[in-house]
Amino acid sequence: MIGPMKGKVLCLAVLPALLAAPQQAHAANFDCSKAQTADEKAVCADRVLNDQDVEMSVLYTQFEPLLGIGARGDMEDAQVAWLKRREACGSDRACLSKAYEERLMQLRGGFEALAKRGPF
Repeated sequence: MIGPMKGKVLCLAVLPALLAAPQQAHAANFDCSKAQTADEKAVCADRVLNDQDVEMSVLYTQFEPLLGIGARGDMEDAQVAWLKRREACGSDRACLSKAYEERLMQLRGGFEALAKRGPF
């Protein structure tokens, strides 16, 4: 077991190496080195869109298993429809950003609705 101070020193020693490491060419849902469509290329080229994609993926992945089978199927259908909408945006950054913002609101709203039904 590492003592508290030694662990902090170790973390500080590793941090510069992590920051210097090259960023992987990945957005949340796809490998940017294999991006083929205009929307995928736009997401990979724009840090804000990439971050929105990461957040959407995390929310989707965390929320889906909390749903019953019927609701889970509805959520998967909504995601497929959303992906088609994103693709229709092409490389239009404003369209892509709006699509992500709306999908993120839907996913966050799903968590809020589930929390109101709790306690867990």
